[in-house]
Amino acid sequence: MTQFQHILVTGADGFIGSHLVEALITQGRRVRAMALYNSFGRYGWLDAMPPATRAKVDLVMGDVRDAFSVREAMRDCDAVMHLAALIAIPYSYAAPSSYVDTNVTGTLHVVQAARDLGIGKVVHTSTSEVYGTAQVVPIPETHPLVGQSPYSASKIGADQMAHSYYCAFGTPVATARPFNTYGPRQSLRAVLPTIMLQALSEAPSLKLGALTPTRDFNFVTDTVDGLIAVLDSDKSVGEVINLGSGYEISIADSVRLIAEITGKPLEVQTEDSRIRPTASEVERLVCDPAKARALLGWRSAMADREGLKLGFTRSLEWFADPVNRGHYQDVQRYVV
Repeated sequence: MTQFQHILVTGADGFIGSHLVEALITQGRRVRAMALYNSFGRYGWLDAMPPATRAKVDLVMGDVRDAFSVREAMRDCDAVMHLAALIAIPYSYAAPSSYVDTNVTGTLHVVQAARDLGIGKVVHTSTSEVYGTAQVVPIPETHPLVGQSPYSASKIGADQMAHSYYCAFGTPVATARPFNTYGPRQSLRAVLPTIMLQALSEAPSLKLGALTPTRDFNFVTDTVDGLIAVLDSDKSVGEVINLGSGYEISIADSVRLIAEITGKPLEVQTEDSRIRPTASEVERLVCDPAKARALLGWRSAMADREGLKLGFTRSLEWFADPVNRGHYQDVQRYVV
């Protein structure tokens, strides 16, 4: 096992990225956290970290769409964990070329800089959305890749670009493929925060999209532990590795579980505006985590209904805190 000590994290200002930065700092590693440049001087969720933790982070602003920006951020690091991406599926219908620019070209800039600088390891972060609706379950890494949205198509392109640098140039790239991460700091556009915020409100009913799709939800600390396991393992180079629990639950059953936790009956109204185009809806995602267990010795700590209940409870407690909700803009937009 190789434990890298000076790590660049792209997308560090986001949901998973900020939790990853905290975990690496807790382990005593040096972290350079790359946040998307903005004129407000804000570092996203990194601004919400405890001051003592934030003081240990080397904060830089940049943009993965700019090759020079990436190279300068990566200089003097010995590994990079690449999480920067556009991820909102609905927005990918409206602005697909921006997903190519950030997700595909941005990944190209990361692996090219890593190759030029002799970086010891690149962990490229994929998504289970690249599989499309499951053709076999649970889904192994050998499952066909199906772009059912411009977002998933861009991530397939990013995955292939990253892996091509391993094949063509020997760049030490490992691809981690998380399934449906949830928890504190998640975007309010995602389905679980949407359910939770409405469940915590006085709204008479929940307004959701499709209720039948199933997902393999994973608490953010499990995903972060998996990403670090991919980073540290000597066996992960050149591999694509699923990170998931193997536990499948529908959106409708997720609502029922949240109702059980809150003790509040939840009536659901389906809104057409929240439903994806028919051929674009991914109906079923459930992870086969066997490879992660065999190569990394990693497994989800919340891998069954009781684990999911614990993760949902922690998330609800976090979203219930007005201080945490205050970090979001226009919360009421999601409580309707």
